[in-house]
Amino acid sequence: MSVQERKQRERAERERLILATARELAEESGWDAVTTRRLAERIEYSQPVLYSHFRGKREIIGAVALEGAAELAVALRAATSAADGPRARVTALARGYLDFATRNPAVYDALFQLDGGLAYAREDTPEPLKDGFAALLETLGEVAGDGVQPALFTEVFWASLHGLATLGRAGRLLPGDAESRVELLVDRLAVV
Repeated sequence: MSVQERKQRERAERERLILATARELAEESGWDAVTTRRLAERIEYSQPVLYSHFRGKREIIGAVALEGAAELAVALRAATSAADGPRARVTALARGYLDFATRNPAVYDALFQLDGGLAYAREDTPEPLKDGFAALLETLGEVAGDGVQPALFTEVFWASLHGLATLGRAGRLLPGDAESRVELLVDRLAVV
């Protein structure tokens, strides 16, 4: 291995460490606790080393969001792959989405609540974000109904899931009705 290859590998490993540590801190104490000083202390590198990878917290949030989008896409596809039939796939998708939001609150916030400097719903949207949407569209597009644009239907269904995830996490919804909400959403929106 050349010196250049070794340096590139070490740089990539540092970047993974920074992101993993940022996620850990955010999951433990929220994104307000993620500062370059605290990250530098945790990973035992200087702040200038962090700045050589990311210009600041916003870029770190964006990088976590991109990782999270890829993870969400995998989770949604895994949830729907075992389901038999359109209704079962949509129900599995909704449950998988809400489960992801519950299990990964800091990543979910990086994806959908915080400014990570990423372009959404544009031509220059990064591929992991496009793939996350595609994972929704693959299942929801088949139940959009006649005369309804699949992407538009997917946006509306996704907005409903996001509302359920956000309001549920904030304690604004009755805790025992989560499954009933999923069933109602599938029954009323999806044409199955």
